[in-house]
Amino acid sequence: MQVSKENETTVERISDLELVVTRTVNAPARLVWDAWTKPELFRQWWVPKSYGLNLVACELDVRPGGQYRLAFLHEGSTMEFFGTYVEVTPHSRLVWTNEEGDEGATVTTVTFEETDGKTLLTVHDLYPNAEAVETGSTGAMPEVLDQLDALLTGLGSGAEAQS
Repeated sequence: MQVSKENETTVERISDLELVVTRTVNAPARLVWDAWTKPELFRQWWVPKSYGLNLVACELDVRPGGQYRLAFLHEGSTMEFFGTYVEVTPHSRLVWTNEEGDEGATVTTVTFEETDGKTLLTVHDLYPNAEAVETGSTGAMPEVLDQLDALLTGLGSGAEAQS
């Protein structure tokens, strides 16, 4: 289990095929939802700064059946991540597939639970096989969630994040 410096981020393997990341962020669910679903906000926090990657494409069609595509430039090559949104329940739940792997789709579910103006994020990844768990990107989550919390602190109740 890994823990971040600010709000606690936990990364836990709960079965051979599942990883769960939890983190409370200092913002209401509405703002957290916007950060996950609006490309202009998403691109500001999703890439771990320590990885040295540049996000060159961020397409999010956040609706059931909608597609997403993220493209990263790193040392002269491009890596792409893409999939389909399966479930979209505003301000409370997002489910999507990660279809770029050869071994089948990983399914990611993110829930947003607000209490007293703070939001508990739970990110649940269900992998197609045990080997895919080892190559997943969940290890970057503590850093990107630190970046998300910093972005949300800066947004506060700013107009750019209003739904």
